[in-house]
Parts: sequence; structure tokens; C-alpha cells
Amino acid sequence: MPLTIWCNAQFTDSATRLLTAGVAPHRLIFSAQSSVSNLVAGGPDPALAEADIALGQPDPAACLANARLRWVEVTSAGYTRYDTPEFQETWRARGAMFTCMSAVFADPCAQHVLALMLALGRQLHASHRDQLGTHGWEHLRRRADSRLLTGQTVLLLGYGAIGRRLTALFAPFDLKLYALRRRAQSVTGVHLVAEEQLTAVLPLADHIINILPDNAATQRYVNARRLACMKPGARFYNVGRGTTVDETAVIEALRSGRLDAACLDVFETEPLPPSSPLWTTPNCYLTPHTAGGRHDQDEAIVRHFLGNLAAFTGTQSLTDRVG
Repeated sequence: MPLTIWCNAQFTDSATRLLTAGVAPHRLIFSAQSSVSNLVAGGPDPALAEADIALGQPDPAACLANARLRWVEVTSAGYTRYDTPEFQETWRARGAMFTCMSAVFADPCAQHVLALMLALGRQLHASHRDQLGTHGWEHLRRRADSRLLTGQTVLLLGYGAIGRRLTALFAPFDLKLYALRRRAQSVTGVHLVAEEQLTAVLPLADHIINILPDNAATQRYVNARRLACMKPGARFYNVGRGTTVDETAVIEALRSGRLDAACLDVFETEPLPPSSPLWTTPNCYLTPHTAGGRHDQDEAIVRHFLGNLAAFTGTQSLTDRVG
């Protein structure tokens, strides 16, 4: 029996054609209020009441009000606005499904982090500053300051899809890997760390990679106290959520030398205001929330949804199911 699929995502023309052709014979309706960014919630739309399936960033309250809705797939890896007891408990009690796009964004985020780690180790930022500034030939200094990633220690704050992909990418470097994870579960090649063990592990890490989601338990999780536990000269990376980091504490840790470098892709306020001291703090490297970026993002999102649609109609397991 054909289903009605509601979508408020604004895709490229090629991705829209792929979606339209791929959902047949089901009915596809587009919201009049499309959501340009995954970070912005869609507004209420009366057309959602007709839907069995929602794709995009639907209004959480409207989803709960629609008893007909059987499955929501958000077009983002994160799902903060849906990660509430009211939504999750009601959704599970109804027997409805909720999925995200972790599989779409895990690889670009992981590659972004690895690129930053290698760039810092090979002194690419410093050499680029020389190129833009003095044109100095800092041959001996750059060679002496270069570091190998091989054999170093990495701590992952959070261990989901990005963490799993990083583990695979790190394999050739013979790293010692620790990961903070709420659920105790064996992971080959990774030492899982419980909350109460974190203070003891922070001083061991050469690199601390934050991939925590935004929720009540993670607000400003990386704070002055935890930064003070880190090894002097450690490097910090954030591709999780900006709200999980105390930016003032990071600035102070960089200025004091506790942190050798910080690479930040997400921020508490986005776009990052031009007046933010993060722009000018030494050894603080910023990217504008691009870690998850990929040139084929919309097509990848549509393919993820179509794969899950086939599984949903065939009563198979859905990829990136939450709960």
C-alpha cells in the first residue's frame, strides 16, 4: 500500500530528482516551508498531518501530534531537539521509528579530524603563516617541531559513528586509543573509559577529540577543570557540538600553554561573531562548521533515506535507528 512521505529538506535539483524517482510508487509531498539548514528546525506545516513518513527537520511537537506518522528520518547526524524524554518516550510507546544520518556524516567528520592532526604534526599551519607573512625559510625550526602521529595516545570524548570511523582511519598509525562511552561494550583496539575514569585518562592523551552530542548532560562538558587535567602540550579538537565546550576555558588553556593547539569546527554561537576572541587566540584553528561537509551531501542523504525506505517497507532493520 503506497505511503505518504512528507519532506521539508531543501535539496539540490539532482538530489530532488533522485528522491522523486526513488520513492515511487509512494506519494511525495514537499513542505511549503523548506529547511535550508539541518541546524534549523522546520516550522509547523499542516501538510505533515497527511504523512506516514517524514524526512527533513520536522517540528517535534507536530510529529507527536500526528498519530499517523510511523517514521521520522532527520537529515542530520545530531537530533538534539528530538532528544527529550517527552519525544523519545512517546515515540517508543507508539512503536514509531526515528533515524538520523550518522552514516552520511561520519566519514567526512573523521577525515576532517585526521587532516587537522596531520597538519599540526607536520607544521603545515606554521609554514602557511610563513608563506603569507615573512616569507622566512624556517627550515631547521619546522623540521625540529614536526611530530609523528605514529604511536601517540588519543582520547575520544564520545564513541558513535564518527568514533568508529576514526578508529578505522587511525589503524595504520598504531595509536593507543581511549574512548569515553556511557554504555560499557567491548570494542576491539579501543580502551573504553567510564565517566569516573576520565580524570585519570585525560593526562595520558596527546590528542583529545570531542564528538559529544548536545544534551543536558554534555553542556560545557569540556570545562576548565577537565582542561586542567590534560597533559601540557595536548591538542584538542571539537567536531561534536559547540555547547559542549567552555570556549573561555579553551582560550585560557591556549594562552597558558596547557593546550598546544585547539581545532574547533563548532561553536556555542554560529556563525561565530567577528568579535569572538577565538579568531585571534594563538594556536586556535577554526573551520566554519564544515567537518561534516561533502560535495555530494544531498545525494548521500537521499540515498540513505531510500535505503531505509526499502528496509522500512520490507520490515528490515533501518540504518542509524535511534532508540
